[in-house]
Formats: sequence, structure tokens, C-alpha cells
Amino acid sequence: MRIYPEKLANQLKKELLPIYLVSSDEPLLAQEASDSIRSTCRQADFSERQVFHVERGFDWNIIREANASLSLFAEKRLLELRISSGKPGDQGSKVLLEYLARPAQDTVLLINVPRLDGSTLKTKWAKSLMDSPLCGFIQLPSVNIEQLPQWIHQRLTQQGLSADPEAIDLIVARTEGNLLAAVQEIEKLKLLSNTPHLSLATIQASIADSARYDVFGLVDAALEGDTERSLRILAGLRSEGVEIPIILWAIARDIRQIANLSQQISQGTSMDRALSRIWPAPRKPLFTRALKRLSGTQWQQLLKDAQLIDEQSKGQTIGDAWIGMASLILKISGSPLPIFQHQ
Repeated sequence: MRIYPEKLANQLKKELLPIYLVSSDEPLLAQEASDSIRSTCRQADFSERQVFHVERGFDWNIIREANASLSLFAEKRLLELRISSGKPGDQGSKVLLEYLARPAQDTVLLINVPRLDGSTLKTKWAKSLMDSPLCGFIQLPSVNIEQLPQWIHQRLTQQGLSADPEAIDLIVARTEGNLLAAVQEIEKLKLLSNTPHLSLATIQASIADSARYDVFGLVDAALEGDTERSLRILAGLRSEGVEIPIILWAIARDIRQIANLSQQISQGTSMDRALSRIWPAPRKPLFTRALKRLSGTQWQQLLKDAQLIDEQSKGQTIGDAWIGMASLILKISGSPLPIFQHQ
């Protein structure tokens, strides 16, 4: 059953189908559609989640066994099957058709594939999934450079923002057609702007502020393990009057991403595979060092630390948010806790 992207939210409100097939070459769009399905599963008490990465030599019997067995704790399950090639092969096709014929109870199977080409769409496994009322097929179109201004306009509207055409053109030029970069730029502009309407001058000023404040330089220095430079940039940001939420947004985003990468690796994904979608590519060495420096449990704890700092900055919890930020930076860089705690 085909589900158009704009109608996915309404479909999820009505019911959860046993199978979803998400097809896209845009990592951001695939992630957002998958996140919507995951979120609906969580709300419906699907408390168990298993992720399978289909790579060379993958044993498809694992899916057969997962289908045949009950949840370990008799709870609802979300099974995620990520087929990076988009082609399950003969054995995989057979297993998928078997699963479609008898889906597991209290289970949702979420299949992620790249955008399926015409020949793949005509294969038996793909046609069977697309035509079945038990499967929701979401094919997400790529956004070309001509469509990007309208796409950015829609994203700004979702964030309660508007912008002059010249301002949107500047965002397009800065992000070079990368949707994830465009979304990050919009999120940053929402934090930095004092008005819901973005003029060309507003965005130009934001760019100048970003260069001066160097929030992203702070994050990269911490991931690099350069403690001294990290603290120096943090002190500079504070002296410039940069608010904690702006700094925390950039830091928490990378912590969350690294925590997710660490989870993937712990489940058997290779380091190269896990890092394949990191953008821009020159940041991959930073993420590699960070993943080797701290464990997945430690990265999850850093997310909790970031949440505490956010609450402190808003006066919801006692404590100095700037001291907490310094401690967070030092933990990321792999250094001992700072002298700042004793001040």
C-alpha cells in the first residue's frame, strides 16, 4: 500500500501496519519518516527494538527466527531491517515474502532501503510489499537544487519562521543542496534570530556571528580531544555574550549522533559503515576518535549531563550552567574533571 510522505502522519494516527518500507536516497528524509514510525511505536508501547544491517554474508535466517519467536519478555517489538544495497537477493526476497505471508504478532517490521529504481520496483518482493495492505510503502523523492528554495520555505514555516527570497537563496548557497545542512542552518537561525522574519541582512549577520563565536569550532576541538583550545573557545564565547542554549544545541546534536553511532557499532555495524553518512566527510576522523575515546554508556550519560545543563541555564535546576558546560566539554575531550568545579 503506497503512502505518500505528506500523508504518513495521518496514516500512523489511524493504525500501525505490520510492515513499513521506507525508500529514499536522502538520509534526512528517510530518518524523519522512520522516526515518525518509531515514535508511534513507542507511544503504542512497543518497548523492544532490534536492528539488523543487511551486508555481504548476512544470515537471513535471523529474520526467520525473529518472526517465529515471541518477544523475550512477551512485549511488543519493533524490528528494523536496513538493506544498504536496496537488493535483498534471492534468499532475502524469499524471507521477506514469507514474512509478508505471516507477519509476527505484536511486531512492526521497518525496512529501510535506498530509493528503489524502476527494475527493482518490478521485482516480486518489492511489488508484493507495495501492493499488500499489510505494508506501508513510503518512497521519498529527492529534492533537487531547483526545488530546494521551496523546500527551505516549507521548513522555515514549520519552525514558525519566514524569509525574504534573497535570504532563502543565501541558505541554499550556504548548504549546497545538502538537506541535513539546510535543516541545521534553519535551527541555528531560529536560535540566533530575534525575529520570526529573516531578511538577507539577518542571515548575513548570523553568518558573521557564527564566524566570530565559533560554536562549531568549540565542538570540533572537544571531539578532537584538544582540551586547552576547547576551554579557550568556551571562555571566548561566554565573553562575547553567547547564550548557553546556542552552545548546547551544537554540542548536544553531536553527542546524540555519536551515541547513536556507538549503539550501531555495538550491534555489529562496522565503524566505516556507521560513519558512512556523516556530513561533511572531513568530520569523520573527529567522530572516529570520539567513538574510541568513550563508550556508548558514557555518551548516553553525556546526553543526560547536557539535559541538566539546559535545565540549569533556564533556572529549573540549581547549579551553574557554565561550570556544567566546562565539565561537559572536558568529558567529551577525555580530560579529567576541571578545576572549575572547586570555584
